[in-house]
Amino acid sequence: MPAIAFFDFDETLIVGNSGQLWIRRELREGNITPTQFLRAAVWMLRYKMGWASMDDALRTAIGSLRGQSEQALRARTRAFYETEVRMLYRTGARPALERHRTRGDAIVLLTASSVYLSELVAAELGLDDVLCNRFEVDEAGAHTGRPVGSLCFGAGKLGYAEAYARQRGVSLSDCWFYTDSYSDLPVLERMGHPVVVNPDPRLRREAERRGWPVEWWGDALSGADPGASLFAGSQQGG
Repeated sequence: MPAIAFFDFDETLIVGNSGQLWIRRELREGNITPTQFLRAAVWMLRYKMGWASMDDALRTAIGSLRGQSEQALRARTRAFYETEVRMLYRTGARPALERHRTRGDAIVLLTASSVYLSELVAAELGLDDVLCNRFEVDEAGAHTGRPVGSLCFGAGKLGYAEAYARQRGVSLSDCWFYTDSYSDLPVLERMGHPVVVNPDPRLRREAERRGWPVEWWGDALSGADPGASLFAGSQQGG
């Protein structure tokens, strides 16, 4: 029976982290200051070390959009996607999507990425829907600095997946979720078909312990290397 296949984005469908690439680009183009860049880099480092909440970092990042034009941010995101993200899809990503398309499953992006980037990904890959972070915009078309609804990250992703499945009369026990990240453990635990893709070390150990399938989807089709660090990006932008 057709169900829903949820897919994470960063390090799952693509090689690399689009958030890090975005921050480096914003610095190079003068849209953020070196101080803002370093603050973001420190947040990411603290999160990886388990010393900070990514929810706080996301709220800070969304707050920094206050007063910015939605139209301008959409345009910058499209340019970013075309020049720095589009070539990063893993070789195994599209075949995985096609397997579920053949089954008749709904294919849904479940990501902490922005709605502006997520909609471009959905159009590129022919996805059925996106569950992501959305931003409040005022009547003048400017961001208010507040998210729309709860944050789509970690345990927050589970709330989005549950609501989406419930609206369609589908049980999560019949659904699939593909991700690389240990932060998505709350979602993996609720899915009937959790699949771990190119996992980070913590998730790989957890998958082995629980007997979850681990898949390796290869590198980027283009051979692009998104692996430069945030601080290397700072030097390039200086």
